[in-house]
Amino acid sequence: MTTALAAGLGLGGAAQAQDTVNLQLQWVTQAQFAGYYVALENGYYEEEGLDVNIMPGGPDIAPPQVLAGGAADVMLNWMPSALAAREAGLPVVNIAQPFVRSGLMLSCWADVGIEEPADLAGHTVAHWFFGNEYPFLSWMAQLGIPVDGSENGITLLQAGFNVDPLLQRQADCISTMTYNEYWQIIDAGISPEELITFKYEDYGVATLEDGIWTLEQNLEDPAFVDKMVRFVRASMRGWAWAAENPDEAAMIVLDYDETGAQTEEHQLRMMREIGLLVEGGDGRLDEAAYQRTVDTLLAGGSDPVISAVPEGAFTHVITDAALAD
Repeated sequence: MTTALAAGLGLGGAAQAQDTVNLQLQWVTQAQFAGYYVALENGYYEEEGLDVNIMPGGPDIAPPQVLAGGAADVMLNWMPSALAAREAGLPVVNIAQPFVRSGLMLSCWADVGIEEPADLAGHTVAHWFFGNEYPFLSWMAQLGIPVDGSENGITLLQAGFNVDPLLQRQADCISTMTYNEYWQIIDAGISPEELITFKYEDYGVATLEDGIWTLEQNLEDPAFVDKMVRFVRASMRGWAWAAENPDEAAMIVLDYDETGAQTEEHQLRMMREIGLLVEGGDGRLDEAAYQRTVDTLLAGGSDPVISAVPEGAFTHVITDAALAD
């Protein structure tokens, strides 16, 4: 990427112990982020000379804003959100991609007349904001369905921690993840037969999720580059352990949940589903999957999520070095 970026790869032996890394999560403490908590708990970060501070997210926390403000060294972010932020002027760069598949779905009541995505027109959909809505907006733009609350469009509501908008019939559909919100609906006593779900992966509009991002200017600092190599190496070691030991990984996550909101049953189930999304990945960004994400975001008609093909939005330098050691 740059001479300074490449030069940073030779500093492993010279780096001072316990370099601090502030990591901003995409969401609250849960098995979605098990690899990082495992790396912390099992001492993988410490072995790399890192003091990692894992910062939980939430419905009102936008990771790109936290990164831009300097409170985080790296963030976890869905690629649509990160690329939109980059086009808007925040020079974020993907340095690793632990998740190789999307877990995003749309879950709808089966009794409201929605049999396929084109039937969403005229209905109310609850979704998370702060960049999480971009894949949905891109999909609807491709279908020619406006999201403006009009009679032939979709009324969009902001969802929070729970699936109450669907359960209380405030929304006909709600965005869910295969590993989280869908099971909240089921746990509320709703049977799968009462729902119809649309997986983004099944409709060719899936985009990459939960990548590791930093600011481009940080990668001009050789010491920071070296720190990121060690961080990614330890994190992927954590993900490998979590995938091989899902039940134990879920229990580690529960130990770090300071809110006490998570349950053992939910986290055990979540970790097994998360394992399917990281399976086969080693942290190196698949350029074909990256291109599919970009193509999906560009295919938004008159209102695409991004308007031009990004340049310099990812680098393999960090993962190549991490995987080589």
